[in-house]
Amino acid sequence: MTAVEQARAFFAADPSPRASWRMAVLMGRNSRTYKFALGHALLQLAGQGHAEVSLADLAVPYALGLAERAADAPQAPDGSAGGTTDFLTVLGRTGAQSLRLGHPTEELLAAAVRSLPAMVMRKFHNLSGDALGHRFYELGPGTGGGRTVRFTDALRSIAGSEQAPGLSTELGARWRIVENSFDTGIGRSLIADGLSVDGTTLYLTDRRRRRPLAHLTPAVIGFQHHRCLICDDVLVPGAPVQVDHVFPRALMTRYGALRPWPGPDLDLLWNLAPAHEACNGAKSDRMPKDTELMRLARRNAAIMNSPHPLRRTLELQMRTTHGHARPDGWPPFLHAVRALLT
Repeated sequence: MTAVEQARAFFAADPSPRASWRMAVLMGRNSRTYKFALGHALLQLAGQGHAEVSLADLAVPYALGLAERAADAPQAPDGSAGGTTDFLTVLGRTGAQSLRLGHPTEELLAAAVRSLPAMVMRKFHNLSGDALGHRFYELGPGTGGGRTVRFTDALRSIAGSEQAPGLSTELGARWRIVENSFDTGIGRSLIADGLSVDGTTLYLTDRRRRRPLAHLTPAVIGFQHHRCLICDDVLVPGAPVQVDHVFPRALMTRYGALRPWPGPDLDLLWNLAPAHEACNGAKSDRMPKDTELMRLARRNAAIMNSPHPLRRTLELQMRTTHGHARPDGWPPFLHAVRALLT
């Protein structure tokens, strides 16, 4: 499948506004972090009950969110800022002052109002050359901060739903991973080596520096449509969630009692999936069912259609065992692992 076909398959599994939102946040390209800031602002304002706001009102949480994040991490690759009026340049000049004030400076707000329609708002609804299934806002005609931004029913439905906190957490986890991919030192190691999983904390970690980036569950649960991999029911916010080893980790120990385990490392991302605590406890160390392998293959294919470094992590894991790394290679990969045990 092409990337566009894979994206359509992800949407077909749950043709809802939530799926469109996740495609924009989790699977779109990231040359800067602007779409995360826009997503944050949209969820915040629509969640407050607004049906429409002015462009200037939207620019306030957008710019302030970027100022807060830029204080701790890069929001674009080194050297990507433009001239003196480029938004990143203005952010670097005025971000600290904006944080002290508690609102964007006039200069930063003006830069956000100027750049939002010309950049991220034009691209948010597009994915790999294909349009999302839903739109979340419409920008009215005119110029300047007084232009109207109308929130669609799709946005208002997800911002007012019980899953809104989860969507916000997923966005934050993805934002953090992308920020680290822009860090000159860390980013190079992530692209070269991918991410590992700390077995104790379940944080996705830079392999080379052992630096935790984001907790595994919010970083990947959106690729499962926030569903339990075992029963396929929604993981309700606040319900206990555990990370399941789809192929039980105990297999490596049992096999190793006779001879070295010949399969891939079962402690890596490809084999780990959020699940209900009760489902995971009942599953225990049994082998995965065909339906669970199908869901895992679909989840891993979706991750491989996201940008670095999550994609790179799965590419490396598949290539080590399979000799190639394609999103449609997960079903034979998983069946080959199961064949080791039959």
